[in-house]
Amino acid sequence: MAKPARMKSLLRPPKIAWNPTERRLLRAAGIDDLRLLARNQVPRMVFDYTDGAADSERSLTRARETFANLEFQPSVLRDVSVVDTSRTVLGKRSRLPFALAPVGFARVMHAEGEPAVASVAQQFGIPYSLSTLATTSMADVAAAAPQGRHWFQLYFAEDRALVKELLAQAAEAGFDTVLLTLDTPISVPRRRDIRNGLTIPPSMSLGTFAEACLHPGWWLRQIRAGTPSPQVLAATGGSASDMIKRVFNPRLSIEDVEWLRGAWSGKLVAKGVQSVADAKRVADVGVDGVWLSTHGGRKLDRAPVPVELLPHVVDEVGERVEVLVDTGITSGADIVAAIALGATAAVVGRAYQYGLMAGGRRGVVTAMEILSREIEVTMKLLGVTSLDQLDRSHVRFR
Repeated sequence: MAKPARMKSLLRPPKIAWNPTERRLLRAAGIDDLRLLARNQVPRMVFDYTDGAADSERSLTRARETFANLEFQPSVLRDVSVVDTSRTVLGKRSRLPFALAPVGFARVMHAEGEPAVASVAQQFGIPYSLSTLATTSMADVAAAAPQGRHWFQLYFAEDRALVKELLAQAAEAGFDTVLLTLDTPISVPRRRDIRNGLTIPPSMSLGTFAEACLHPGWWLRQIRAGTPSPQVLAATGGSASDMIKRVFNPRLSIEDVEWLRGAWSGKLVAKGVQSVADAKRVADVGVDGVWLSTHGGRKLDRAPVPVELLPHVVDEVGERVEVLVDTGITSGADIVAAIALGATAAVVGRAYQYGLMAGGRRGVVTAMEILSREIEVTMKLLGVTSLDQLDRSHVRFR
């Protein structure tokens, strides 16, 4: 039988968090845990807007399954006492090898919205991408994270005067990179949103209003913050619906990419590339980066899996442009696998949005802590001390 003195040394009181948000987040060991917390903290329509994907959601499911089926090939007998998780992405050093994806209407998920996410990105030394449909202006995001690195996701409207105005806003606010979205010629309604009666901009039926009232914390924050609206587009005038309709462009062409390259002096990334052929086309007109993406599986159902395309695109254009990848990333191990397959950086969206819904800014911090810890652990177990040591010998498709 153990002696009392020995038992005393083994027993340690658990960490106590008096704040209920902190108490919830202490139980989150992975992004999946944050997802479950998020589902309980916001109305179903809000959770489904973030969590859902297009039509049958096969694009998202297949992307997640592909990452889950990747097999690591570790090396042992290596000194991994210290690892370097930093990475140069589009000309600047990031402390971690990923960026935060643009997500529209972030204040719907939590009233703290985009400024909270931008400040956390600054804290962790990674880029934050602001959506054209953001509910916070570029100037206010820059003020919330004055030392942060900000990218602007651009929907290229048919009205080039509007595009010029958005580029001017980005330049004035100190944004260094424009992400031109190529995979959204039209707005795509999603099945979950239709079933929930959710519209963008947000409006609610009597049923969704009643369901929202079951989450009084979310509801009170929304009342205090006011109705979320697309603040980046606010200067263009008109209703929120009118503003949104203006930015989708079914006539977008390679000539528009060329024009944008001449109009924007900062870094330019083509976002939404889904084939080797299109990667070559945009590389030929001088973009700095190719972002392999299916918009998180939210546009074309049964689209290609971006991480499967990754090695082929890197082989074709990797010497000319940097290659980023998203969709299906749910862990730090997924990020490490993407780097090993040739990506300059990965991009995560839902992972931090789950954190935002679960606990506002503090929830986003938890998401970043989880991902950064998993990246470091995966690197050590693979036997590498820097991201530059990763290559395709470390991972294979099964």
